Amino acid sequence: MNYNLGSRGSEHLTRGILFANFNQDCTSLAVGTKQGYKLFAINSVDGLEVIYDNEGETTDVCLVDRLFSSSLVAIVSVSSPRKLKVCHFKKGTEICNYSYSNTILSVKLNRIRLVVVLEESLYIHNIRDMKVLHTIRDTPSNPKGLCCLSVNNDNSFLVYPGSSITGEVQIFDVTTLNAVSTINAHDSPLAAMAFNSSATKLATASSKGTVIRIFSVPDGQKLFEFRRGVKRCVSIGSLAFSPDSLFLCASSNTETVHIFKLEQAGVEKAPVTDEGASWIGYFNKVLSNSASYLPTQVSEVLNQGRDFATVKLPFQGSRNVCAITVLQKLPRVLVADEDGFLYIYNLDPTEGGECVLLRQHNVAQFGQQAAQDIPETSAAYHDSDSPPHFHSTSVNEQLDMPETLHVDTNVVSINESSNH
Repeated sequence: MNYNLGSRGSEHLTRGILFANFNQDCTSLAVGTKQGYKLFAINSVDGLEVIYDNEGETTDVCLVDRLFSSSLVAIVSVSSPRKLKVCHFKKGTEICNYSYSNTILSVKLNRIRLVVVLEESLYIHNIRDMKVLHTIRDTPSNPKGLCCLSVNNDNSFLVYPGSSITGEVQIFDVTTLNAVSTINAHDSPLAAMAFNSSATKLATASSKGTVIRIFSVPDGQKLFEFRRGVKRCVSIGSLAFSPDSLFLCASSNTETVHIFKLEQAGVEKAPVTDEGASWIGYFNKVLSNSASYLPTQVSEVLNQGRDFATVKLPFQGSRNVCAITVLQKLPRVLVADEDGFLYIYNLDPTEGGECVLLRQHNVAQFGQQAAQDIPETSAAYHDSDSPPHFHSTSVNEQLDMPETLHVDTNVVSINESSNH
């Protein structure tokens, strides 16, 4: 997941960061700003390394996605919201660009496909030559460009909303270019989705923000259900699994990031001898036993899991993106916010509880005097749905990735008949 302020109006363009996301394996952070975009290597808690800074070359960058640790990046700017540029940042060259009929809301990459999301259509490109392989048209209105592309080559799935009224998820195989299945995940519209690294699990959250569910892929069986809270509805903007798929983090417009532990069903915990704890255990057992004859809605609430750990952010109301990764051999929770800060917290995989803030980095002012003070707070254009227009200015760019990108030099206008 990521956040994109470019589509929220000019009043939001004064924030430190227009866009931020972590790459597919969480080894780098990409940020888009009014001055351009930056790529940071995340190798340790204490220091960030600037991989690339294109300040002044392309301004007002509202989307930027890097393909793993390669030199391939896809970028979109506020001034040209319909144009996608694919670049080789180490060589400073533009490989190709595509122009679409409407504003680009999201771009996703894996090692075989590049997916461009418009409000009512998705374009699936072959990553090797950037040709459009398939177009999914007339999708339900998706103004936030919500979608998720798995990073696993063997299970290369794309998920996107199947309804603008309910939380229906459509699963599409981008290798075979076939629809796979539908998951009725929530009663309310979808707000966030995330695959685990093997694309065998999918986490979803709805616009209510109270319940997070995890389903098996591709059959859609519900595996886990967690309750974020009951006091208030929130806007969940980011979900992310840990590399081992044991934990899931969820961030929102509140000051709390919730981390859930995916414990296997049926695994019994060791008996507790403490009297107070025994009473709690007895109470929970009574509730569990009574769930069989309680109303379905009450029973579901009793069976929902709670968070295993939490992160208390020094702000609320700001958009952010979260991730769980391993730094210096220990699990860490990362949070990047729209004020230009990256926060790194320690996660205790055994005890859980409140995560400890280890370090914060000011990525908006990186390279300047990056203060460590914690901040106090923190239009889509439409016309007919026509295919993208392609132009290439660079041939056979050799990337430091498993496969070579081959692009033809001529200008191509893709016909409707060539798409599916």
